[in-house]
Amino acid sequence: MSQEEEVRPVTRGPSVGAVTGAQQTPAHAPVSSALLEVDELRVTYGGAVLALDGVSFSVPEGGTVALLGANGAGKTTALRAVTGLLRFHGGQVTAGSIRFAGRSIARADAATLVGSGIGQVLEGRRVFADLTVAENLRVGAFAGRARRREREIRQELLELFPILAERADQPAGLLSGGQQQVLAIARALMAQPRLLLLDEPSLGLAPRVVAEIGQALRTINERGCALLLVEQSTALAMRATEHAYLLETGRIRTHASTAEMLSDERVRASYLGAPAVLGHPEEVTR
Repeated sequence: MSQEEEVRPVTRGPSVGAVTGAQQTPAHAPVSSALLEVDELRVTYGGAVLALDGVSFSVPEGGTVALLGANGAGKTTALRAVTGLLRFHGGQVTAGSIRFAGRSIARADAATLVGSGIGQVLEGRRVFADLTVAENLRVGAFAGRARRREREIRQELLELFPILAERADQPAGLLSGGQQQVLAIARALMAQPRLLLLDEPSLGLAPRVVAEIGQALRTINERGCALLLVEQSTALAMRATEHAYLLETGRIRTHASTAEMLSDERVRASYLGAPAVLGHPEEVTR
């Protein structure tokens, strides 16, 4: 078996609700209010380039949401605005609001956001190549509540992702691309987030590995953690999310259930550069 194939999570076992610090919420349970609310967000770069113009979307407690769109649509900019990283890229929120668990987070720094329950897996994985797998996970135990339960959380994640247990003492730089992506996800979960943000987690991975990452995300969500997924891979979005927003040149073009959106030939051909889904949309998630 190749390294790229060794990323499958265990779908039964320790409660990821305990790992994430989230309440145990059924994946399809109705929710009364949004966990993350972005309203009429406007973002510029360098004070002149308009990147987002009146963008609104939300993620319900325990929900799964995708931001879809072509390169340059504004997906990563939206994530940067939520996570406090925008200013490091020359961007600025000039209008709108961002609320997490009912509180404004528009001016919060990244460390505060991690402590409040938001985790992020950045594009490109960004693991610490010279550190071992175990050391990368230790770095993820950033929030105070996570440090108190670091050993317990790490053990639960190693049982959820057995490949990380097998390679715990190996430098992360020697892992395959898929294994590094699993490590990046597990590292973010070490901080017990209520909401996990992922930026292009399928980038550069083989289709089989993308399917396995999708199953891992479904397992994480089913055990209590909400997901916001930025993706160009329609296959991963279909596997891992229930609702999707389509961004086009900095504006929300439309939103609908992920299955409905990705089964629309016109949407896929015009905005996502992908062929139509063949067969019933549910078949793609299996």
